[in-house]
Amino acid sequence: MNAVNAQHLWNKPFILCLLNNLFLFIFYFAQTTILPIYILNELGGSLSQAGLAMTLFMVSAIAVRPFSGLIIEKLGTKKALYISETLFCLFSLTYVFADNLTILMIIRFLHGIWFSILTTVTVPIVNDFIPAKRKGEGMGYFLMSINLGIVLGPLIGLTFIQSMSYTAVAGILAAFVVLGFIFCFLIPLPSHQKTAMETPKKRLSIHDFIEFKALPVALMAMMISFCYASIMSFIATFAESKHMLAYASLFFAVFAISMMSLRPITGKIYDRKGPNAVVYPALILFSIGLAVLAFIDSVAGLLFSAVLIGMGFGSAQPCLQTISIQRSPKNRIGHATSTYFTFYDLGIAIGSIVLGMIIADTSYAVAYSICAVLVLISLIYYKFMVARQPAS
Repeated sequence: MNAVNAQHLWNKPFILCLLNNLFLFIFYFAQTTILPIYILNELGGSLSQAGLAMTLFMVSAIAVRPFSGLIIEKLGTKKALYISETLFCLFSLTYVFADNLTILMIIRFLHGIWFSILTTVTVPIVNDFIPAKRKGEGMGYFLMSINLGIVLGPLIGLTFIQSMSYTAVAGILAAFVVLGFIFCFLIPLPSHQKTAMETPKKRLSIHDFIEFKALPVALMAMMISFCYASIMSFIATFAESKHMLAYASLFFAVFAISMMSLRPITGKIYDRKGPNAVVYPALILFSIGLAVLAFIDSVAGLLFSAVLIGMGFGSAQPCLQTISIQRSPKNRIGHATSTYFTFYDLGIAIGSIVLGMIIADTSYAVAYSICAVLVLISLIYYKFMVARQPAS
């Protein structure tokens, strides 16, 4: 590994890692947002099938996620990155040819495997290019690249899908992944790079797959991501049902502005007063935002909910991930990351299919109301199961 200047955070490898991660998540969240529209309008599918398309991706990702650390240990980070990035890129291109539900479902399932490995290996890689005294700041920017993907992906996807065919949009989104593919090969990595996940052992145990100190906050993240699935998977179809599809992309723009405007403030509050000072108000705002969605019929209401959800979920999600890392031993950061994302992904997967079924059987209002209540319930869980857990 090339030496990293003790104070220089914005070194070339670090920037390449951020760009690769940003383009990866732009693709992921754009596809997640526009696939339900494609399935409903062009493939003649149902809301339940749209939810299944989201869930299949997450099922394979979740199934592989606990093994990702072991795969990286056996291959080394360089081979693991190159192989997973190459296959993720190739599967991204196949969406262009997904002209029926069967093919699309197969692509989603196989694509999730490489997404899981790729998003796990990038964390220890970028961590090695962050100066020791600026780990918190550096990882904060890395997480922000994911949050930017959460916002820019749907914004780009929804903007293009209104005037272009899905095939054309899929090609554009694949081009983003190809850019990340190029960037990853410019990152200087040795043939076999030791990571925090690599601990020689004679035989496997449950600790090879789960970091138990990160488990309480990971379960919390699962509850929150279940509720966020109502936004990520169904905000476009919800807007369309209200004859406001043209404003769905604006929803994510407002979401982005709200999230980014609070990020520097919440980071300082977290450092000075602890996570409780961020988590409680953030999740209350998230709950109110979901409740607003349950009853709005106007563009103003849609955008107001985007402000609340952006400030709420946008502040809570990175805060919870930071807690999961801080509550775990330093040599278990890789396992803590894997544990956190396993349960976070599980929440998205379950939320996509369960909420799709609820919407199909009842209404969007019922689904968003349920999510608003569940977020408030998660605060009770946080108080007794997470807030009382000591830092490692």
